[in-house]
Amino acid sequence: MTRDINYKIKMNNGVEIPQFGLGVYLTKSGTECVNAVMWALEAGYRRIDTAKAYHNEKEVGEAVRDSGIKREEIFITTKLWNNDHGYESVLKAFDKSLKTLNTDYASKHGGSKKIDYLEKYPELVVMWAGYAFSKEYNQGRGHGHAIEDIRNILRTGDNENSPMPATCWTCKSTDVPRVMNEIGAANFYKKKWTDLGSEIVNPIGCQDCHDPKTMNLRITRPALIEAYQRQGKDIKSFSRQEMRSLVCAQCHVEYYFKGKEEKYLTFPWDKGFSADDMEAYFDEIEFSDWTHALSRAPMLKAQHPDFELFMTGIHAIRGVSCSDCHMPYKSEGGVKYTDHHIQSPLNNIANTCQVCHREETDRLMQDVYDRQDRIEEIRRIAEKTLAAAHIEAKVAWDNGATEEQMKPVLKLIRHSQWRWDWVAAANALGFHAPVEALRVLGTSIQKGEQARREIAVLFSKNGWKYPVDMPDISTKEKAQKYIGLDIPKLEKAKQEFLNTTVVKWDEEAKQRQGFLYEYKQKN
Repeated sequence: MTRDINYKIKMNNGVEIPQFGLGVYLTKSGTECVNAVMWALEAGYRRIDTAKAYHNEKEVGEAVRDSGIKREEIFITTKLWNNDHGYESVLKAFDKSLKTLNTDYASKHGGSKKIDYLEKYPELVVMWAGYAFSKEYNQGRGHGHAIEDIRNILRTGDNENSPMPATCWTCKSTDVPRVMNEIGAANFYKKKWTDLGSEIVNPIGCQDCHDPKTMNLRITRPALIEAYQRQGKDIKSFSRQEMRSLVCAQCHVEYYFKGKEEKYLTFPWDKGFSADDMEAYFDEIEFSDWTHALSRAPMLKAQHPDFELFMTGIHAIRGVSCSDCHMPYKSEGGVKYTDHHIQSPLNNIANTCQVCHREETDRLMQDVYDRQDRIEEIRRIAEKTLAAAHIEAKVAWDNGATEEQMKPVLKLIRHSQWRWDWVAAANALGFHAPVEALRVLGTSIQKGEQARREIAVLFSKNGWKYPVDMPDISTKEKAQKYIGLDIPKLEKAKQEFLNTTVVKWDEEAKQRQGFLYEYKQKN
């Protein structure tokens, strides 16, 4: 029988694994190993065999991460050393190998692998014209990369232009509560982002969620406490199970900067958690994040309303917490504790989904993907509708449309994009509440199409040419050129910022604290 590298054998647990793979026993650590694994994956191999004793687990992980191949398609086998036998020792060795490999999980939709969303969905560039997100927008890679990523991303600016307030540091580092205690939350928010670069240097850590003396769960960011206070609720009254979600809700939420100068971090929960509630809240206070560069609409930018969307879904209704799925319980030596390897539940279905659901792993994963596929399909319709609406509105202005004529159109565009963004900006592609996500996206499309109809009527009444000739925005580069961005210039300025200002920040931090988390800067 002839068998190729795609031939699979079934293990006792029903999982099929490639029989053939690349072994890296004699492969030197460093570039040689990374290249060997990359070439093997490119050639079609989907199984890589390494071991702790080979001293190249790190390189194997790096190659897998950078390969561009879906993580769930690749099997990695590793092996214990002789002194790692015994139940407890095996578990510890396994965890250490996982950390060394560091294969950031990427599911079909999302995960913790860096994804260039502007490249994937170029309409977003047009939708965010005039706003920093049109420069660069990526899938978040997790807590450990938060500072590195915010430093590197184009939208935080450079030595000449850094428009971001210090408020943008709030959820990026365990240094934030310390600095807030030293200078006060209000003074923290008032500062510029660059003012605190040497102070905010360590990644998210234990004390962000735990009292270091008692290890009890706690809230360290004031905005969550203040939001519940406005609802007449005391954070101390919530149960431990509720706190297993609220420690996440400190940051994985929708927020805005209140006050032109104050930039005070505020959660728009006063009317409720839904997209409709927050839309009404923002309309009532006449708030906008920016004025769109093409349509001139007063826009809202959703941040990452994970908690709010979760609160409208079945898991929250059933009393499931964020930690139950993203930090599930595990046992070791008869002790039950929370797994702090925060990740997608799909990367650990046995300890997450299957605690409650009895379906097979493949069936559960497919159920998730089916829901996410439908949400992405509808979301893409909304994105194409909104990009067209912004462009048509620009042409209407160019033809001499008045503010009175455009006012109802701009309100519809504002509401349409807010509802799209409320789903799109949340992690998990709507899975935290798929029914609500589809409803919100449906109303987004309805409002976006209504805006386009009103523009069409306006064109017809004035005798202007319709339909509008649409520009080619089929790629990120074309879309960014259309809205007037000089990306090579921005990238050059950002690299200069990383080579000068960021280096200075790190030196100052080392002098202050004697230790610094090491970052791998963008080349």
